[in-house]
Amino acid sequence: MTITPQDISGRGDGHTTPRGTLRTDAARDHLWMHFTRHSTYEQGGQVPVIVRGEGHKIWDAQGREYIDGLAGLFTVQVGHGRTELAEAAAKQASELAFFPLWSYAHPAAIDLAERLAHEAPGDLNRVFFTTGGGEAVESAWKLAKQYWKLMGKPTKHKVISRSVAYHGTPQGALSITGIPEAKIPFEPLVPGGHKVPNTNIYRAPEHLRDDPKAFGRWAADRIGEAIEFEGADSVAAVFLEPVQNSGGCFPPPPGYFERVREICDENDVLLVSDETICAFGRIGEIFACNDFGYVPDIITCAKGMTSGYSPIGAMIASDRLFEPYKKGTTYFPHGYTFGGHPVSAAVAMANLDIFEREGLVAHVHENAPRFRATLEKLLDLPIVGDVRGEGFFYGIELVKDKVTRESFDDDESERLLRGFLSKALFEAGLYCRADDRGDPVVQLAPPIIIGQPEFDDIEQRLRGVLSEAWNHL
Repeated sequence: MTITPQDISGRGDGHTTPRGTLRTDAARDHLWMHFTRHSTYEQGGQVPVIVRGEGHKIWDAQGREYIDGLAGLFTVQVGHGRTELAEAAAKQASELAFFPLWSYAHPAAIDLAERLAHEAPGDLNRVFFTTGGGEAVESAWKLAKQYWKLMGKPTKHKVISRSVAYHGTPQGALSITGIPEAKIPFEPLVPGGHKVPNTNIYRAPEHLRDDPKAFGRWAADRIGEAIEFEGADSVAAVFLEPVQNSGGCFPPPPGYFERVREICDENDVLLVSDETICAFGRIGEIFACNDFGYVPDIITCAKGMTSGYSPIGAMIASDRLFEPYKKGTTYFPHGYTFGGHPVSAAVAMANLDIFEREGLVAHVHENAPRFRATLEKLLDLPIVGDVRGEGFFYGIELVKDKVTRESFDDDESERLLRGFLSKALFEAGLYCRADDRGDPVVQLAPPIIIGQPEFDDIEQRLRGVLSEAWNHL
C-alpha cells in the first residue's frame, strides 16, 4: 500500500510541521523521546516517524509498511484503525470532556469500574483509576503501606519483587523494579524494595531445569525466605507479573503462584499481580491471574484496557483492603488529575465491547499454541537458545552456544542488538523489541487479533534477520 503525504497530514505536506520544518529535524531538535539514545540522531540518523496503523500493520512517513510485532508497546490489543474507539472518544468528549474523581463521579468511570470488578477474581471489587501502569503500581504500594498502618501494623512497609522485573518509573515503582541500570541514575530511591530470583527456567540451576514443578517451588520459596530474612512484620506486599516481561517473557512454573499465595497468607503479606502488560487478553483472559489460577489482593493494570487509544490505568483492590476506608474520617490521600478520565473510560468500555463481540479471549486461547509452535521453528537456528512465553507474549533468547547456553558479553550484546538487530528487524518490516535487560532477547507481543498467516509472516522475517545476525558474529 502506498501512502501519500496528503494521507499523512491532510495538509498536502506530510513531511513538515505546521511551521514548515521537516518532521525528522523537528523531532531531533525538540522531541525528547523515552528510553532513547539521542546521540544516534545527533550523528545523522533519522528519527523513524510512524504515521498510520491498520489492523496489525503500521506505516512510516515514507509509506513503508511494517508488522506491529509489539502492539505499540504491549498495548494495541484489538489492532490499529478501530474507528469505533475514536468515535467513542469523540462522543464522550462532546458530552463531558473532563471531570475528576475527587469526591465526585461520572458515568464513564462508574460503568468501567463495575465492569472491571466483574471480570476480576475473588472479592477484588474496588477500582482506583490512574493514567498508567507505573502510577497503578505506585498507588498499590501506597495503599499497602497505609492499610497496614490502619490495621495496627505500621512497620509493614517493605516490598518483595523479582530480579530484572520492570514495574514502572515513578520513584516508588522504580524501587520495586529489579533492573539495576534503570535505577542507578535516580538513586537514592524509596527504601524498602527487596529482590528475589525470577522464574527463568532456562537459566535455572542445572538440577532444576528439567523439573518445572520443582523449579517453581524453589523460586516461590525464595520469596518466603526473603520475607523471613527481612521479618514478616516489616513486609507489606509482594509484587509479581503473571508473566515477567523484562528479561524476555518468563512464565510461572506449575504450582508457583499457588505456593506464593500460601507464603503471603502465612506471613500476612499482600500479593499484588502487576498486569500492566498481561491483562486484557495478552495471555488469554481479561486478567491473567485467572489464566494461572490465583487470586491476588491487588491487580494493577493499564495498556490494553483501551488498546492504547487513550491513556488509563487502574489499581483494583479487594473488599478487605477497602474496609477501613468505609469508617469515620479515614480516606486514601492519593490521586491523579486525569485518573479515570471520562474519555479514556468511555474508550475502555468500547474496547471491552470489541473483546466480547469478537470473542478475543477465546481467540487467544485457541491460537496461542499455534503462535508458540510457529516461533519454536526458530530453534533450528544456532543463535536461538530458547523460545518462551504465554498467550500472545513471547521472548526469543539469543545465545553464542546452544549446548552450554553461553550468552553474549556486554560488548557483543551492544553490537548484536543495537548495532545490527534493531535496525535489521525494522528494515525487514518487523517492529518488535531487541532487548538486553538481562540476557539478549527478541520480544514479540502483536495485536491479539492475528492468526496463523501472520504468525508465519513474523517467523519468516525473524528467520531471515536472525540467520544474518549469526553470520555477523
